[in-house]
Amino acid sequence: MAVTPLIDGIDPDAPLAQRHLWLIDAMRWVRGDEKDVQASVSRVREFLDRVQADPELQQRWRRWWQRFVETVDITPLLADHGFAPRTAFLSEFGNRLRKKALPHTPETHDLGELFDLLLPTRFDVRWLKALDSATLLRLRDLLIGTGLEPGADTANFWQVALMDAMISCVSQVSATGFASEIRVRMSPEAQEQKPFHQLPSDLESLRREVRVHGAQSPEALEAATRLRNQLDACRHAAYSVYSHLEEHGVSVGIVFRLRQLRERVVRVKELLDCLQSDQPERATVALLADLAQVGLDNRSIRSLIAASSHLTAAKVAERNAESGEHYITRNVTEYKDMLGKAAGGGAVIGVTTWVKFALYGLGLSAFWSGFAAGLNYAASFVLIMLLHLTVATKQPAVTAPAMVAKLKDIKEVGAVKRFVDEVANLFRSQVAAIVGNIGLVIPVVLLISSVLAFTTGSAMVNEEKARHTLQDLSLLGPTLLFAAFTGVLLFASSIVAGWVENWFVFHKLHSAMEHNPRFTRVLGRQRAARWANFTRTNISGLAANISLGFMLGLTPAFLQFFGIGLDVRHVTLSAGQAAAAAFALGLDVLREPAFWWAVAGIAAVGPINLGVSFYLAFRLALQAQNISEVNRQLIRTAIKRRIRLAPLSFLLPPREKPGTGDGAPATHG
Repeated sequence: MAVTPLIDGIDPDAPLAQRHLWLIDAMRWVRGDEKDVQASVSRVREFLDRVQADPELQQRWRRWWQRFVETVDITPLLADHGFAPRTAFLSEFGNRLRKKALPHTPETHDLGELFDLLLPTRFDVRWLKALDSATLLRLRDLLIGTGLEPGADTANFWQVALMDAMISCVSQVSATGFASEIRVRMSPEAQEQKPFHQLPSDLESLRREVRVHGAQSPEALEAATRLRNQLDACRHAAYSVYSHLEEHGVSVGIVFRLRQLRERVVRVKELLDCLQSDQPERATVALLADLAQVGLDNRSIRSLIAASSHLTAAKVAERNAESGEHYITRNVTEYKDMLGKAAGGGAVIGVTTWVKFALYGLGLSAFWSGFAAGLNYAASFVLIMLLHLTVATKQPAVTAPAMVAKLKDIKEVGAVKRFVDEVANLFRSQVAAIVGNIGLVIPVVLLISSVLAFTTGSAMVNEEKARHTLQDLSLLGPTLLFAAFTGVLLFASSIVAGWVENWFVFHKLHSAMEHNPRFTRVLGRQRAARWANFTRTNISGLAANISLGFMLGLTPAFLQFFGIGLDVRHVTLSAGQAAAAAFALGLDVLREPAFWWAVAGIAAVGPINLGVSFYLAFRLALQAQNISEVNRQLIRTAIKRRIRLAPLSFLLPPREKPGTGDGAPATHG
């Protein structure tokens, strides 16, 4: 598109929508093919040359610009663009969904709404920043210097718009600072200083000095300095809330409000720069580029969730790290203890397998069959937890954060080595847990099958169901995909556990259960205290085990409703099912390829269960600890070196140093 048709389209008497559509076309013409920033800058200069060279065209442009500034409200753009209309996470989530789903109209008096249509790409940010000072001065003369009317002071109009935007932003900052959920979580020092009380009066002082002495007068500059200092005090007071959240539980809503407050403070400082800068045209274009960038960033639903939930993810990882410590064995004694606990867990899963097959005989519908299976799994997992036993596949999702916690001080001497030691300890612990689980689930299933055959004359499953079970577990089928899907569910259960525990702590339910009059009246003070302590200690484990059980049972049923044939493959449960099927088919099954393909499938299910859940938890923990890519590469190199130099450290516990008596391990070298 040439500049001539664009120039000819300047019509100050056109309807509102047509004038705005012309401006949108003008911005599209400046962007061009979005490949060369300097080409866009040249188009801006070309437009300026044409307008400034023709007095009649210049007069027509001035009338167009006058109509534009008279019919749009610039304050929403300067004050609110890029911010949530309401300071709540869910409302902003819905707002962004609406913006993605519904089109925008150019027929609007709100310049904030029109702005997204004018500068919709990241290329716009680049060419705005590339505008040189000479071109900006020409733009200023053409726009700000022309006046709304002949002889009018448009600079005063811009100054009023900036002040109005600052009033709006400061009022939002004050409102957030006075919100009860923010105020009660500030540090005692911040509450005593009351920085948000002084903020409105400092802004009013600035307004008065600007009105009386001018925006760049010494009095106005001094008032602006006081306002900046007060804004910094408010920001530091708000930051003290994070310490409370770290200790007493995280709320996504509060984190979102704190982030909005911080960005509002930055916006006020940008508006001050535009008001008092020695190069106002440079400050203004920097503000417009920042508004364009913020507008793009704040359309992303992913960035909203990531920014608001980062602290929560860190807290979930931290709580999982605390839970995962006791799953990692570091010496022979702990290794043997893990084998015993895993064997006990395998015995319970053996009973779970029997109940699972018994439920098939009830002929329930898909949902109720899944619900019954989930209830069976959940009850078994909770029983294992209460008996202080273990299930191998539940470990990685909580042990990965425990390992990454070792990297908090990665720059310290020996930090990477300690982490690699922890990797070896974890891998060895997983091997012990799987061996213990499978080592006892198979004998228990065979024992139950023998008792059933002796007492009822039939095994745990009939021959048809046994062959179908072996076929389902075969390595030749979709077993590996189902195993990976199960790994995702294992990771998801750890996230549920972390969120539930964070929610429990954040709402002070431990204290409520212990001291609430209704609880103490019904239970008595001592029993209420015991229940509160039990719940606080086990809330994470209960949430993880119950959620995992029902996800394993119900998720396939829900997916089947939508025609998605995903199933679950849990290594210990699969081993128990294969044992039941083999007993039903007799010793001759050992000569059938289907049995050995099922065995191969189970051998692959375990590592995939562990690998997927560990990988997802490990990535979450790395993000929570802000581990850089350089340090991640350093970690990978150290692990490869350990595998090359001491491969047995990943399989066998280190020898204990003789004479220590405390289980102090000796390294494998």
